[in-house]
Amino acid sequence: MAGNFNLDYAPAPESTAPVRVDSQYGLFVGGEMVAPVTERLVPTMNPATGQKLSEVSVADAVDVDRAVGAARSAWEGGWRDLPGAERAKYLYRVARLLQERAREFAVLETMDGGKPIRESRDLDIPLAAAHFFHYAGWADKLDYAFSGRRAVSLGVAAQIIPWNFPLLMAAWKLAPALACGNTVVLKPAPTTPLTALLLTEVLRDAELPPGVVNVVTGDDATGAALVDHPGVDKVAFTGSTEAGRTIGAALAGTGKRLTLELGGKAANIVFDDAALDQVTEGIVNGIYFNGGQVCCAGSRLLVQENVADAVVGKLQRRMDTLRVGDPLDKNTDIGAINSQAQLNRIRELVAHGVAEGADLYTPPCVLPDQGFFHPPALFTNVSTAHRIAQEEIFGPVLSVLTFRTASEAVVKANNTPYGLSAGIWTEKGSRILWMADKMKAGVVWANTFNRFDPTSPFGGYRESGYGREGGRAGLLPYVELVA
Repeated sequence: MAGNFNLDYAPAPESTAPVRVDSQYGLFVGGEMVAPVTERLVPTMNPATGQKLSEVSVADAVDVDRAVGAARSAWEGGWRDLPGAERAKYLYRVARLLQERAREFAVLETMDGGKPIRESRDLDIPLAAAHFFHYAGWADKLDYAFSGRRAVSLGVAAQIIPWNFPLLMAAWKLAPALACGNTVVLKPAPTTPLTALLLTEVLRDAELPPGVVNVVTGDDATGAALVDHPGVDKVAFTGSTEAGRTIGAALAGTGKRLTLELGGKAANIVFDDAALDQVTEGIVNGIYFNGGQVCCAGSRLLVQENVADAVVGKLQRRMDTLRVGDPLDKNTDIGAINSQAQLNRIRELVAHGVAEGADLYTPPCVLPDQGFFHPPALFTNVSTAHRIAQEEIFGPVLSVLTFRTASEAVVKANNTPYGLSAGIWTEKGSRILWMADKMKAGVVWANTFNRFDPTSPFGGYRESGYGREGGRAGLLPYVELVA
């Protein structure tokens, strides 16, 4: 049985019976599934088994042009002029249908992406529905959202989403765009397209007008064709910093709107007055949630020197209880890494950390024979110059550094090119406010980590990108404000 040697749980696998996976998928254009022009198909794999789930289409520039044309026709043909209260009805329907089919979406998300079923079931799907509910509430209030200004839709939005939260990232982007009267061409990640394709069934059941949302699957060339298309008015991208730089350069001077949510190397800062048992759970949630494949993961742990040994000891004992294995098993804490390529990168950086002299701890762990798995890892004796303290690993790997004063903690926390998120653990409210003011991070959590709500804006700056998603701030990238 996969997992740690000292725990003897009976398997509790979630049934896959609610899920129907077609052998092949086309593109969703103009409200219908259509075949790609090239008829090129690529497999999508279950990362927990390495077995093929289905084959999905690879859209080329002609397919992208069809999708953008459908979105433009839908925008000009009535969606932009539809009263906000009417647009809200569609978003409410989508939200309710997601709730009704939550188990199906959760199981498929886990099968296609490798994350534990408990996370898909308890966070990804409910939060995706919550975003549609939230922005449905904004759709008829745009005239009052920005004091003295009127919000006008932009047109066609190109949205490119990552593989770590496929359905949730789709909801983050689709809901505000639609609420503001835009139409969308959505491109899911190549390794996790299935929940976006299943979402097209929900959109049809919600009777969303044809062309308002189009879904094109494919590779990097598909994304580039979408970004470069002259009929696109706004691009929203979540993914790697490298890809974000490329997109930013491509759009410079074009007049297209752009928001980027990119990488991160978050500091999780623990002071000596914090409740250490609570801190331990917060650290685990911060870095081992979704196998560390989270842009805002707390991958750097900064601990005040006089409690460092106690924190590391508690953390190692907690790591010994984490179960790694079948993502569909409800007992699993850490599921599969999304792909072989990502697993290779994690292994490379872990090996580099050892070579640089950091001390590696991994709990005794029996990994499955098939699929892409990595045990939870903890590095101590890390300096700020180590690669593992500077580069985004995007895996279940934590680096521990120490500090003596709050000022030193700020300097070390900000010693990164990223600026997405941070966490502060202390009993002193004044210290939280002082630290939050000094941190170069778009999101700062206090005595918690990885907490999300559709009413709260999320985003970073520096090499973590720019723009915000969530809350009223999430409306701004999708509107033109006029007097």
